[in-house]
Amino acid sequence: MKITNYKVLLASNSPRRKELLQGIDIDFEIKVLPDIDESYPASLPVEEVAEFIAEKKASSYTNNLKEDELLITADTVVILDGAIFGKPNNKEEANAMLTALSGKAHRVISGVCLATLEKQISFSVTSEVLFSELSSEEIEYYIDRYSPFDKAGSYGIQEWIGYIGVEHLSGSYFNIMGLPIQRLYRELKNF
Repeated sequence: MKITNYKVLLASNSPRRKELLQGIDIDFEIKVLPDIDESYPASLPVEEVAEFIAEKKASSYTNNLKEDELLITADTVVILDGAIFGKPNNKEEANAMLTALSGKAHRVISGVCLATLEKQISFSVTSEVLFSELSSEEIEYYIDRYSPFDKAGSYGIQEWIGYIGVEHLSGSYFNIMGLPIQRLYRELKNF
């Protein structure tokens, strides 16, 4: 389905974001620059971090955009008790994050930026997830089997741990996967 007159570019290596964008039948290409800075000011409220990073990613591409191109950038963060859980650097960090999330509710916020040479809009979507109590054996099994080192909060809801651990969710399931695709579809139609 053609919903925009632009050539759509997805600036992401995430297989999940690619799958979600394919799911709404939009033609797009992947365009990824190396070494994008994803830092943010420590004073920034945690609820604004994902959108801030999505906008920062977009600004890295604007010099390379053509007039007929529309760029999509995104970032996802997991927030528990006011702390951001990004991507774990190793097994120990993944274990610590999942242990902290076990038995608790947390928020997942995805920020998205749509940018052309003339215009830019950005938005965030928040979902809430409640994990059941996870045993240390379940956490270790998941980390060893699924290597969640490319995922905010050290988990993918669409994987084994989501099947056995998610008791309740409020909001967009796809947002928790990394791209609030329903909202993105509406924004692309109105862009």
